[in-house]
Amino acid sequence: MTVDLVIVGCGGHGRELFGIVQAINGTDPARPRWRVLGFVDDRPSEVNLKRLQRLDAAYLGGTDRLRDLPGPAHHVLGVGDPRVRRLIDQRIADLGLPAASLVHPLASVGADLVHGEGLVAFAGARVTTNVRLGRHVHLNQNATVGHDSVLADFVSVNPLAAVSGDCHLDSGVLIGTTAAVLQGLRVGADATVGAGACVVRDVPPGSVVMGVPAR
Repeated sequence: MTVDLVIVGCGGHGRELFGIVQAINGTDPARPRWRVLGFVDDRPSEVNLKRLQRLDAAYLGGTDRLRDLPGPAHHVLGVGDPRVRRLIDQRIADLGLPAASLVHPLASVGADLVHGEGLVAFAGARVTTNVRLGRHVHLNQNATVGHDSVLADFVSVNPLAAVSGDCHLDSGVLIGTTAAVLQGLRVGADATVGAGACVVRDVPPGSVVMGVPAR
């Protein structure tokens, strides 16, 4: 059955999600999984609107248009920043719209993965065994998550970043591009690990760490 879908956010991250949908539908063109009705965005730039046109994708208006969606339509949050993703989720929570989970056909998911709604796994993402993911977790291109790790709601793991086994990333954590979190460590809520950093000790909530070792 084909399900209607709206992407929230028409920036680069949202348009990349559109590419994931196309890849998913391409696995069985005769029975596409999703039908993208279009994008909603409260403050789209003219540049991004033109880029939507080049994708032959519709701009539907602001997020208030989500109230007018037909019947079992789903949404997905095409926003890279975890904290902004959380705010948008809070704003539209009363609409009762189900969130789609999108896993690119070239992503790899191991045994006993449990995840909340709104998971996005890009091409090349690797999740191994016995992993727990919260709501609206985004695993970008070629990111890896090791065994027995727990990623709470709204976590983002950016391209080529590595989360080792038995790690715990609290809500709203952002792991920057090519960063690494070593085994058994905890990154506190709303903390940011900078691009290329190597985390060798627990990271306090709300902090920003950079470098090798990350400080």
